[in-house]
Parts: sequence; structure tokens; C-alpha cells
Amino acid sequence: MSSNTDVLFEAVELGPLKLNNRIVMAPMTRSFSPRGVPTDAVVEYYRRRAANSVGLIITEGTVVNHAAANGYPNVPHFYGEEALAGWKRVVDAVHAEGGKIFPQLWHVGAVRRLGTDPDPEVPGYGPMDKEKDGQRVVKGMTQQDIDEVIAAFAQAAADAKRIGFDGVELHGAHGYLIDQFFWEGSNQRTDQYGGSFENRSRFAVELVKAVREAVGPDYPIQFRYSQWKQQDYSARLCDTPERLEQFLTTLADAGVDIFHASTRRFWLPEFEGSDLNLAGWTRKLTGKPTITVGSVGLDSDFLEYMVENDSVADTSGVDGLIERLNKAEFDLVAVGRALLVDGEWASKVREGRQQEIIPFSRKALMELV
Repeated sequence: MSSNTDVLFEAVELGPLKLNNRIVMAPMTRSFSPRGVPTDAVVEYYRRRAANSVGLIITEGTVVNHAAANGYPNVPHFYGEEALAGWKRVVDAVHAEGGKIFPQLWHVGAVRRLGTDPDPEVPGYGPMDKEKDGQRVVKGMTQQDIDEVIAAFAQAAADAKRIGFDGVELHGAHGYLIDQFFWEGSNQRTDQYGGSFENRSRFAVELVKAVREAVGPDYPIQFRYSQWKQQDYSARLCDTPERLEQFLTTLADAGVDIFHASTRRFWLPEFEGSDLNLAGWTRKLTGKPTITVGSVGLDSDFLEYMVENDSVADTSGVDGLIERLNKAEFDLVAVGRALLVDGEWASKVREGRQQEIIPFSRKALMELV
């Protein structure tokens, strides 16, 4: 690797959050928690990454205590005595290695399908009703439903603080529940949660405020958001910097401390006339710390650009990442698939052992190593 990667491994302070370096493990669903309870293997999975130079771990998505929050098999819960005890073991293992860790709190919303555990009869929940073949597959949320979901997020955040997590991440990206309220296509409500862009942001704002009240003024709240969706990679929630500023400012005012700007390729500019990516624009517009992330999906783009092709002359290689960090365009760098397959990825980069990095493969998704 031709670049000096020292900036990646600088200690950084983001308000009360003190990290050993700028490397973040991105949240990645693994589905290795039967009955929603993290196992010994899950504890070791996170411990190993903390022991190998990852400054901040963001857990896989963990579902809050709501009947429709879960959408996939064997994803971990963030409620109930047994699941929280399992997460306490993860926290203790990560801290023993000198790392920091946030849970990602998650509700899948309308993505949920009938037949999904823990209650197969419960449909998805979302901003609007949806029927298929005469059967309701998504329940349009009532005010009571909204209040219950917000309370579930607040309780999960309070539990995270109680059992020793260093902060929380709220999953507001990728077409899941919080994100579904932002979009005109998925939110055509006629009450105070629909219509204008401000109204469509109301659910998220109320949720962030409730979490802030639950955890107090100094506990880090991180918010993950995206322009793109799983259903549409070309989608754009905010077409201009002005609209993005409006969107982010309301969330920051509600209590968000750190933004995790999810993009599929970190090197792509977000708006014409500027080389700034989404994280760069987020930091510029809000003054808040931001996390950039390079690639999302099942291909090997991240490893290819970050490790194998570091000699390329454009901003898609590690040279471009280092240059952006040195310009303080963003504060932290989230690594996904590369860390999923190789728990020692960060240590190998730090020690100049790139030739030892294990390349990503689809088989890696089936294992917890």
C-alpha cells in the first residue's frame, strides 16, 4: 500500500467519545443469534475485531421490543433479560480489548413479511397500509403504534447505556422503518407525519428526542442515513445541499451527535460542482462528526479499491481516502465486508501486511469467524 495510513490510526475525540483510531466496523446483519440471543461465537466475533485495531464497533442491526420490528431469522434482539445479558458479555469482551462499541437499534417496518418470527401473524408496520391478494401485509401505523415504537427505541437506548455500551446508532437508512417515513413514495399520510418534507421527518425527530431524553445529554447518539435504498440504488432523498441541510439540521437539533452517511462508493461526489461525498457534505453542513463508508453489497469492490488497487491515481483508492481524511472531510471510516471476512483486517493494514488480508467471498456470509 503506497499511502501512509497513519491518519487512520490516530486517536480521536468526538465530544465525550474517545476512540483509539478512526476505523469503524460497519453494522452487518449476520443472523447467528438463535431466539435473538447473542451466543459465545457472537461474543468472540466482536472481541476479535476489537483486539485487532478496530476503534469503534457498530453491531449488526438489533431489533427493538416491538412485535413487527424483526424481519429476518436469527437476528439479535435488544430487549429481554437473556438477550441483554448476551450483549453485556459482548460489551465486556470488547472493552477488555480496549475497544468501543455501539448497538445499532433497528425496526424493519414494512420490509417485514407475514410468517416471520417471533409472531408469524404480525404483518409489517409502516407509514401506510399495504394489501396483497386481499390480505393486509403492511399495517399503516396509528398514533398509538408510533408512540409504542418510539418508546421501544428509547427503552433500548436506555438499556444500552445501562449495560455499558459507549453510545447507540439509530438505523434510519436503507428503506427500513425510520427511512420509510422520510420518503414521499412510501409515506403518503395526510396527518402530521406526512405531506411536507418537514412532516415526513417528524417521526425520526420525535424518536431521536425520546432517545435523547432516555440517555441524558452526554451519551452519544449516532444516526445512520442514506440517499439510496435497497429497492433503488439511484434514489435520492435530498437533491440539493440546501435540502440536505434542512434534513440534517432537524435531526441534529433533536439530539444527533454523529452522522453515519451510508453510500455505496465513498469516492463518488454527492452533488455537482464539488468532490465532497455524502459524509463530507454532512460534516460541512452540520459541523457534526461524520462516518464515511465505502461500499455496500455482496461484491468485492471495497477490498479491490482499498487494498489491491491502491496504486490507482484517482480518488477511488486508499490514496483518495487518506487525502480526504487529511482534509478533515469526515472523521471516521466504516469498513464492512473486509472486516466481516477478516477479523484482523485493520491490524494487517496498520502493520503493512496487506498481502495477508483474506479476500472477500460470498461463502464468508455463511460463517462467523
